[in-house]
Amino acid sequence: MTSEAHPGQTPTPAGTGRPLVEIAHIDKHFGDFHALKDISLDIHSGEVVVVIGPSGSGKSTLCRTINRLETIDNGTISIDGQVIPEEGRSLAQLRSDVGMVFQSFNLFAHKTILENVTLGPIKVRKLGKSAAESLAMDLLRRVGVDHQAQKYPAQLSGGQQQRVAIARALAMKPKVMLFDEPTSALDPEMINEVLDVMVELARDGMTMVVVTHEMGFARKAANRVAFMADGEIVEVAEPEEFFTNPQSDRAKDFLSKILTH
Repeated sequence: MTSEAHPGQTPTPAGTGRPLVEIAHIDKHFGDFHALKDISLDIHSGEVVVVIGPSGSGKSTLCRTINRLETIDNGTISIDGQVIPEEGRSLAQLRSDVGMVFQSFNLFAHKTILENVTLGPIKVRKLGKSAAESLAMDLLRRVGVDHQAQKYPAQLSGGQQQRVAIARALAMKPKVMLFDEPTSALDPEMINEVLDVMVELARDGMTMVVVTHEMGFARKAANRVAFMADGEIVEVAEPEEFFTNPQSDRAKDFLSKILTH
């Protein structure tokens, strides 16, 4: 079942007019494996959609198709009314409107924290060095690591590096932020420091798609939860509705396994 048809797909306060992200009937194969099956999902400006589900359900693949890190076989993905092309300059332009935070931090080891954050605005947005550094310091302050600006990634903890990665994505002034299991590589005591930054972003109105196993974050920050299984979006609902009254057997089974521990 696609999310379009599901009664749980409720309008959001920000959800007037055209959605910011429109995913329509996308399919994705890896060889014979059908990883994404006729996925449709609309995400409105200012909305936080948390994608959850068992391992191998297609969550990360879906996240990576939104900025074309993974190609798709069928369907379309649009950002702010523009269909994302397969390649070329317009792809690079649209991709710069989509911030991405990965499981691994992907920082440049040989550059300082400040240089990591200013690189995109200088190279892609053509911002002057002093303006880029001022923006970067504001963002590093926002995520709580401004005092580490002159250090190198290896000198920071995993939680600090992931917060730098969030600042780096924000420095491009994206229209939407994608988070692909941003806390799964972190030690338990570092997870909350990253989730706290994400909760603040959500409160500030950043449009976010978050693939995560952190159910507390889903309950606290999501406008809607999209539950995936076997490459399909099985159910979409507001968090309270999903966690207390799941509609599908797959979701009930999933929640019974994770919420009893």
